[in-house]
Amino acid sequence: MTNRLGDTLSPYLRAHADNPVDWYPWGEEAFAEAQRRDVPLLISIGYSTCHWCHVMARESFADPATAALINDGFVAVKVDREEHPQVDGAYMAAASAFTQSLGWPLTVFATPRGRTFYAGTYWPPQARPPMPAFRDVLAAVREAWTLRRAQAEESADAVTDALARAAESAPSALPDVVAIGTAAQAIAQREDPQFGGFGGAPKFPVATTLRFLQHPLVREGAPEASAATARALAAMADSDLRDADGGFFRYATQRDWTVPHYERMLTDNAQLLDVARDAGDERTVRGIASFLIDVLRRDGGGFGAAQDSESTIDGVRNEGGYYLRPLAERAGLEPPAVDGKVITGWNGLAIGALARAGAALGEQSWIDAAASAADEVLRTNRDADGALVRASLDGRASVASATAADLGLLADGLFALALATGEATWAIAARSILDGALDGTVGDDPLLSGQGIAASPDQTDGDLPSDAAAVAGAALTAWWLGAGERYREAAVTTASALAARSLEQPFAHGTLLRVAAGLAVPPRQLVVVTGARDSALAVVARGADAEVVAVVTTEEARAFADAGFELFEGKDASAERAYDCRAFVCRLPVSDPAEVSLTR
Repeated sequence: MTNRLGDTLSPYLRAHADNPVDWYPWGEEAFAEAQRRDVPLLISIGYSTCHWCHVMARESFADPATAALINDGFVAVKVDREEHPQVDGAYMAAASAFTQSLGWPLTVFATPRGRTFYAGTYWPPQARPPMPAFRDVLAAVREAWTLRRAQAEESADAVTDALARAAESAPSALPDVVAIGTAAQAIAQREDPQFGGFGGAPKFPVATTLRFLQHPLVREGAPEASAATARALAAMADSDLRDADGGFFRYATQRDWTVPHYERMLTDNAQLLDVARDAGDERTVRGIASFLIDVLRRDGGGFGAAQDSESTIDGVRNEGGYYLRPLAERAGLEPPAVDGKVITGWNGLAIGALARAGAALGEQSWIDAAASAADEVLRTNRDADGALVRASLDGRASVASATAADLGLLADGLFALALATGEATWAIAARSILDGALDGTVGDDPLLSGQGIAASPDQTDGDLPSDAAAVAGAALTAWWLGAGERYREAAVTTASALAARSLEQPFAHGTLLRVAAGLAVPPRQLVVVTGARDSALAVVARGADAEVVAVVTTEEARAFADAGFELFEGKDASAERAYDCRAFVCRLPVSDPAEVSLTR
């Protein structure tokens, strides 16, 4: 039996194409069929490199008896969370009403209109107390729908209404220097004093939090809190969380960073590349950059979403077996599969991180890799009308629209690429994408909206910045480059709207707090106009502590200025000069590298 998943874009969905479960992809057809049959939806959400998703697929979805129960009592929908993050976010929020053990696979039971009345994660084929058997769950849910339907629908409506109320928040004042320092100190109190990092087991890198603690305002005002980042990075880099080839695994199952969960995500590694570069950890920077380029980069130039935790060795499928072998032994083994989806925002993270690291360490090949990825995303990740979509695979664009975070992260990555290359065209593209995000052209998933179940975006950081923080961060960068006061106002509006929440829960709002910190102090902008990108003046400037470091020719500076980036106006010196500015107020230009301060 082949279901409807064989021709979908997602490798995760295609892996279930031969299940005996009569799967539907996310879409109107599944909802219409549930309404026609008057049965609940079973919505299973996961992703291709998720170990427990693989396990549940083998144990339950490939089992004919379990599949018969699903097909008889439900309309089954399979969702790739990486392709449909809004769907995942809406149902994850709803699932929180039924379980505190959230994660993937996420298993949701919903009315034919898509409203959740029960949810969980992984269920085993046989009961493992306190977990019931999945077949028993199916039978109980079907019985509840048949005999107590009114109660189930009332529960679903209550969950939907509660989520709508929870999304409401009132704006407050923009966090000031003192409030930002207090937030950093509150985060530092959660540091693990023995093993570094934050919290117990399982232990995650929390790159968004580390990036906030690295901000110069925190470094100067709360140095002990900022130092927690260096301790966390050192602990992770010398632990089992870092593979022998330099890439980092998703998380460690133990507090001391041992026994990793072996999937390797583009999001984690791109953000940790920025953390390591800012910390001056060249070994870790080079290891991550090599992993991104050698393992995750696809033939078209973009970066795949992740590398699987599982591999087949000696005919046996297992988790982590490949990674436990020394590098020399891996040469003769088939490596774990890479999910080749080129996700728009995730590639934005990689583009920016590689561009910044390449500029800082003089690695042109990294900048070239970032440019190739940008080319593919801008060329391929578009629908028939030219609008950016969420992802592509092998040149085929997804039907899912880009999210606000996709646009914000891609725009910020392109701004970094513009600074690393001196090419204003990247900044022009970034501004256009950012304008689309700020102008509200990004909508909810149409099916969620049509059924009245679209959840307000979760504005807390998870494994990557939230929608609001991603767009605000790109807007702040645009203002630093002189694109206009409109962009600063956009960042201020977002940071103010979520200020109270971010100060109450600083650990979950690292990116937004970093934006607030960027608004609290005048930015340092360093522009070097030169005919030699590798001159002594340029090299010194690239090592300086500044929000903006641009090394451009006179012609490139003029191109930026002509495109409306006012930071570059008047910087067309006939001889090599460095312009050191604070919030667009520049000191007299200098030509001696010794006169360029590396610190603020």
